[in-house]
Amino acid sequence: MITPTEHTAIIRMLKHGVVPAIGCTEPICVALATCRATEELGRMPVTIEARLSANILKNAMGVGIPGTGMVGLPIAIALGASIGKSEYGLEVLRNVTPEAVEEARAYIGKGGIRITLDETTKEKLSVDVEVTDADGNRARTIIAREHTHYIYISRNGIASFETSLSSDADNEAAEGDKCVSLSLRKVYDFAMTAPVEDIAFIDEASRLNMEAARRSLEGNYGHCLGKTLSRPLGKGIMGESIFSHILSSTGCACDARMAGAMIPVMSNSGSGNQGICATNPVVVFARENHNTAEELRRALVLSHLTAIYIKQHLGALSALCGCVVAATGSSCGITYLMGGGYEQVTFAVKNMIANLTGMICDGAKPSCALKLTTGVSTAVLSALLAMQGNCVSPVEGIIEDDVDRSIRNLVSIGADSMNETDKRVLDIMTHKH
Repeated sequence: MITPTEHTAIIRMLKHGVVPAIGCTEPICVALATCRATEELGRMPVTIEARLSANILKNAMGVGIPGTGMVGLPIAIALGASIGKSEYGLEVLRNVTPEAVEEARAYIGKGGIRITLDETTKEKLSVDVEVTDADGNRARTIIAREHTHYIYISRNGIASFETSLSSDADNEAAEGDKCVSLSLRKVYDFAMTAPVEDIAFIDEASRLNMEAARRSLEGNYGHCLGKTLSRPLGKGIMGESIFSHILSSTGCACDARMAGAMIPVMSNSGSGNQGICATNPVVVFARENHNTAEELRRALVLSHLTAIYIKQHLGALSALCGCVVAATGSSCGITYLMGGGYEQVTFAVKNMIANLTGMICDGAKPSCALKLTTGVSTAVLSALLAMQGNCVSPVEGIIEDDVDRSIRNLVSIGADSMNETDKRVLDIMTHKH
């Protein structure tokens, strides 16, 4: 049973974790920090120094920046300083224009941007940006742990805002955590029993992310995976099925986003790809399975809240590909839409963990579409098995009888055991010949 206090906290948690974003959230996070520091400075800086955690660097190196036709951090930083608005959050670059891009290119050419690895931080998500103007005035902004979570803002060494990560009083999600301790059972019960009007806001995820998939077909983005699946050759191999449509919709939205299309998507836990992965498979299945609007709404809440629950323990960034988490959410949503109850949902989660644990994150890039389609294809298979009463047993691998302990096993591998993998991946990415 969900108490009124827990209900309010979970709604707050969902609204905090499921928000619109334009572009890959790691370079956008750096653009946001740069923007906020520039606002504190009060004028366009002549130098910008960004000290970034390894996971931010890894996820920002190979991804397109919306509206620019360019890849990587320098253009995101320059635009954050010149046209960014911090009030837009993860849509900080929504006002980008061709003229702004040209000015940003010229700014980059002056050599005032310096990007370094912050080897002092223990946070996997940490962005520390300091800007300086022509008169030597400087301003600094630090974002950590979450993509929009400011922990320090100052001008000329005098802090206008400062908080510690150990006391997240300003963090809405953390406040929600204090009111409710999530479990898969609690996630499921909330999704099934919340008044349907209270969760109507989740419909926007469906609208945004399905529109992103549709608009992707109008261009040639990334590796065109989604478009390839919808072409005659793709249809000839994959057929015309709910399964192929799920893969195509998910791939299309990711293709456009990773290529830097100026198309907003609804994110989950700070990741647009996770938002796509938790949304599009569920929407496509519901539409083609003729589920009701209420069933789709509840399935989307189940999918997104499952992903948020897992990410609470895993962290915003890790060595584990986020599609593993988000696809686990979508498998839960699809299982429910197939007519499954809580037991079948737990089966789907265990099947997902048994299959996808260990998929590495090697940065945000166009080929993420391949990983997302791998994740959602496994989501469908896991749901099918679950509905047949088939579940990976506790004598197999890292699965336990208790589904929440199975989730903790996934988290312990992704958050802790894969740290050395994470370091090696970044080393490979930064030392290519």
